[in-house]
Amino acid sequence: MAPTLLWVSMDWTMKLATAALFLGLTMVVTRDEDEGDMCLYEALSDTDAVLCKGLEVFYPELGNIGCMFVPDCNNYRQKITHWAEPIVKFPGALEGATYILVMVDPDAPSRSSPKAQFWRHWLVTDIKGTDIKKGKLQGQELSPYQPPSPPAQTGFHRYQFFVYLQEGKNISLHSKENKTRASWKMDKFLNRFHLSEPEASTQFMTQNYQDSPNYQTPGTGSSEPRDKPK
Repeated sequence: MAPTLLWVSMDWTMKLATAALFLGLTMVVTRDEDEGDMCLYEALSDTDAVLCKGLEVFYPELGNIGCMFVPDCNNYRQKITHWAEPIVKFPGALEGATYILVMVDPDAPSRSSPKAQFWRHWLVTDIKGTDIKKGKLQGQELSPYQPPSPPAQTGFHRYQFFVYLQEGKNISLHSKENKTRASWKMDKFLNRFHLSEPEASTQFMTQNYQDSPNYQTPGTGSSEPRDKPK
């Protein structure tokens, strides 16, 4: 079945509503009437969408980006590397339970050669079900949030979010795990605390903004990222 395209003329105030309304479509395209820019919201492939189960991830301007590609417009792929942590919402959370949130990049440094898998971007424990149900993460942050920053020329990276039932366990990282975020043995971490299947999960994909076909190298200065991407 061919991808579904929807062309919608609107100003910026309607973009979030459009993206949310047509999340089930393969593609959603919006237009800024003032600038005439086209903005494509593209869903992940069926293979990658298997991970999208009951979790919502909201970023500024984008809305819920779960199961989507970060659009190649409005500098979103650059902005997301600087935005603070997203709102993570698990509507199916049990009010009397506590949860663990994990965010990782399994494609470090690239999906074709993930030698540094998993890159740990965020790890929060002791999250009350009543909080994450509403999109609040008032827990213990073992690894502070680190924005997606895929290296140039490494293709698209998956940024995965998992929510596990904590069940009263005292969760911690070994000193060795705390020394680096790269090459995190996530499976060993889960096994150590007897964490089974996630209660909810999702992912989105993005690539370095300089890899965009629309990117124009500035006339002065280096085109390389100023910070080491992750």
